[in-house]
Amino acid sequence: MKYVKELSNRNKIISESTCECAYEQQSSAYTIKFVFSGTEDCNINKRKLRIYPDSFAVLNEGTNYSSRIDSITPVNTFSVSFGQQFISDFHNTISNSETQLLDGKTDTENPVFIESLYPFSGDMRFNIIHLKHQLDRGINDEMLINEYMHHCLLNYYKIYNKEFVQKINKLNFIKTTTKEEVLKRLTLAKEYISSNYDQNVTLEGIAEHSCLSVNHLLRTFKEAYDISPYQFLIQLRLNRAKNLLQTTSYSLNEIVSLIGFECPSSFIRLFKHTFNTTPLKYRKSRLN
Repeated sequence: MKYVKELSNRNKIISESTCECAYEQQSSAYTIKFVFSGTEDCNINKRKLRIYPDSFAVLNEGTNYSSRIDSITPVNTFSVSFGQQFISDFHNTISNSETQLLDGKTDTENPVFIESLYPFSGDMRFNIIHLKHQLDRGINDEMLINEYMHHCLLNYYKIYNKEFVQKINKLNFIKTTTKEEVLKRLTLAKEYISSNYDQNVTLEGIAEHSCLSVNHLLRTFKEAYDISPYQFLIQLRLNRAKNLLQTTSYSLNEIVSLIGFECPSSFIRLFKHTFNTTPLKYRKSRLN
């Protein structure tokens, strides 16, 4: 099942549910990719990213990428792409002063997004879920849809500010260029953990992927994100376990294996300590 909604201003929305799909192409527009169930494997600029329901990926116009879905159950994907004029106008309102906007003297340079995984939560999640709901109902009101698209960009810029701008300022380096480079490498570390959390992830593997020494990784990761790589990994595994408990009928042992834990008792103890309830009680509460 697939539908494509293309607006007169060249904004486009694609919603699809499929078990098997593979393609390679160049992004023709600024695009944000979401997954509502299952996973989608993407290669973006030679980086392997796996998109889960708790994350989204961003593509710049002209980026070469490939996508692959191979699943027993249908994977629900959703993407929004922005017409050139729409995104330029939005970027101008964010980047220029009110005086510049009123005088018509705006910077028309196209934005360059950081192509990475971002957390799909809060206002962004609320907005996109409501947009999908409206489209599933067959809405054709372009004005309303464009309002959702506007808020999608607004929420992305807020997330970008939190995930990158604020994190750069937390790094303990003098030069801004050094901070930016270190954060890029830390972003690679987070992507690696997020896409391989169900495997045997090691500090050495994360450090090698992000081109940092182990000690440099440990110090700067904690500075930027306030938690260690190991704590980020465990937090990620537990949150994805919550999603599996809520959306699938997998047994507890199956979920423990799927999220990369080896010991069910350790998983139960950590889950209860973190969420103040057991996994089975959490599943039962979500079914009621």
